[in-house]
Amino acid sequence: MLRHLIVVLGDQLDDESAAFDGFDAKQDAILQMEVREEATYIPQHKLRLAFFFSAMRHFRAMQESKHRRVFYSRIDDPANRGSFAGELSRWAGALLPQRLIVLEPGDWRVRQLLVKLNLPIEIREDRHFLCPHATFAAFYGEHRHPVLGTFYRFMRRRLGVLIESDNTPTGGAWNYDPQNRASFGRQGPPPIPSPKRFAPDSTTIEVVHLVERLFPGNPGRLDGFTLPVTRDQALASLADFVTHRLYNFGKYQDAMHTGEPVLFHSHLSGPLNLHLLRPREVVEAATANPSGAPLNSVEGLVRQIIGWREFVRGVYWHFMPDYADANALGAELPVPRFYWTGETDMLCLAEAIRHTIDHAYAHHIERLMVLGLFCLLLGVRPYDVHRWHISMFWDAIDWVSLPNALGMSQHADGGIMGTKPYVASGNYINRMSDYCRRCRYNPRNATGHDACPFTTLYWDFLARHEPRFAKNRRMTYPYQHLARKKPGEIAAIRRRADRLKERLTAEAFL
Repeated sequence: MLRHLIVVLGDQLDDESAAFDGFDAKQDAILQMEVREEATYIPQHKLRLAFFFSAMRHFRAMQESKHRRVFYSRIDDPANRGSFAGELSRWAGALLPQRLIVLEPGDWRVRQLLVKLNLPIEIREDRHFLCPHATFAAFYGEHRHPVLGTFYRFMRRRLGVLIESDNTPTGGAWNYDPQNRASFGRQGPPPIPSPKRFAPDSTTIEVVHLVERLFPGNPGRLDGFTLPVTRDQALASLADFVTHRLYNFGKYQDAMHTGEPVLFHSHLSGPLNLHLLRPREVVEAATANPSGAPLNSVEGLVRQIIGWREFVRGVYWHFMPDYADANALGAELPVPRFYWTGETDMLCLAEAIRHTIDHAYAHHIERLMVLGLFCLLLGVRPYDVHRWHISMFWDAIDWVSLPNALGMSQHADGGIMGTKPYVASGNYINRMSDYCRRCRYNPRNATGHDACPFTTLYWDFLARHEPRFAKNRRMTYPYQHLARKKPGEIAAIRRRADRLKERLTAEAFL
């Protein structure tokens, strides 16, 4: 009789997780499932599907090489019931394990499916993360309105990362953001080492053909698939980043440049979110600092891993399920059609969307201050922004995307993720990129034939939401500027904004 059936979800590919505690190859087995329901509840980028399926199949092969029994549902198996609950029930009925062991899912929806099943299921805590739910809840309860900075200092001290013996931060400051806002200027970026790439093996090639066959109309493309799909490849990607790109990561982490989707960013979010990499490993590799990177680069990465990533997860589980319905700004427009095609004459958006279509990736400043910013200024339904994010990015997981897209990017949570909305005019994009130099729009203009839509919509956003944000001390400067504009100018801006909204959302996919 089978004792334990370890259910390994697609984003939990770590055989040292709590799900494997006490694993006995003679009595226990592993179950992995490719489920059409999970692949089709939103039209997902082909690279995202191929990344998940290939990583899952390589994990199966690794477990079998350790002489562990693995039961595996292929998505194209005629016996596959197509739903998560259906497949889990099918295997439980066939194998009759005494208990199903599942690591706590990263998706609230999946966790609810598990608890509703009439099966002997044990859900174990996911120790991949560095801040357990109880620790986050206790931290949140101790602060009236905790922000990332407070949480980040708490985590640094708790984990002893970049902390001196007297409990002060290494270098004397907790945060080196002022040193991390450089643009490339007219001269362009210094030489950029490409992320490590991996030639697809027979397993990945089979998956690529499978995705092309089953999902021919999905967004994106699969030619040139080179993503890390095994633990060894993920570790190689980490070593490559800290050796070759970490040095310039801090200084240029907010910069953008034509034709450069990665720049000096780590490109590690995918393997991290599938548990092929562990956050402690990333922090340890960064602080070991083999390239002698400056402290602002090392601290910047550490903040993303033990600060932002853990804060995002804590917010997700602390506020779900109501969090998904948050829409504090009452935004109701659909995602513009060009977000799926890149067919727009706004060059910054065309570039960021092209990166997304070609690579299922855009670095964080493109996601926040180009793609997310435009949706926020336009007034797109926040949950639809999250759905688009899940659909188009190879690294997207529900717990990551929802607070980032709905909260930080769209300010739909009313200030839980950030005390102010991340809004800017086209001048910000002009300062941080080379896009505006070749664009037909002028980022300085809010009205006229060459007015930049970002700039028009920025002033419209401030005017629309003045009652909510005018007294926010972090919004003082923009509202001082708004106050200097004459009523006729504001009226012209708002008329142009209304025309933009009508034209840009006339067609939508979501």
